[in-house]
Amino acid sequence: MFELPKLDYSKSALTPLMSEQTLDLHHGKHHQTYITNLNKFIKESDYEKLSLEEIIKKSSSESKAGIFNNASQHWNHNLFWKCMKPGGGGKIPSKLEEKIKKDFGSIEKLREEFISAGVTQFGSGWCWLSVKDNKLVVTKSPNAENPLIHNMKPLLGCDVWEHSYYLDYKNKRPVYLENFFDKLINWEFVESNL
Repeated sequence: MFELPKLDYSKSALTPLMSEQTLDLHHGKHHQTYITNLNKFIKESDYEKLSLEEIIKKSSSESKAGIFNNASQHWNHNLFWKCMKPGGGGKIPSKLEEKIKKDFGSIEKLREEFISAGVTQFGSGWCWLSVKDNKLVVTKSPNAENPLIHNMKPLLGCDVWEHSYYLDYKNKRPVYLENFFDKLINWEFVESNL
């Protein structure tokens, strides 16, 4: 059975960029609901013995929407919480910075592409920094979908579902994404995913 992971920081630690109320609802309610549903859907099935990544890939290929959506959202959120830290943003560790400059030309270009992917994702979804064929790429995905099902390795993900930002930013998704990139990202964690 899958369980809600503990956050690496208190629910007030990201204030004012992400409020305690947002984290309480997003982590404690939304993420928990995905886990509860996933556990219910896979109970006493072949899926019960698989890893989360295996469940995502298998349910995607077998068009099991209920299992896929909840498994994928559980995985996405596990990554999302670790991609942030109090006092985040700032200096990018050298190995990751080198790779970004090689594949994007500059940090500014990555920032521009990442924020644009999040802003232009219509409706609910995610924006990602992933590795594809040994190259860093920025992508976006609708709803629960993630880069794993497209044979990419996600390093960084940002939730652009409204429950992720609406209490704090109302309809200003671009401001949420700018603050996420500039002031919340845990670049050490992102580099560790390389």
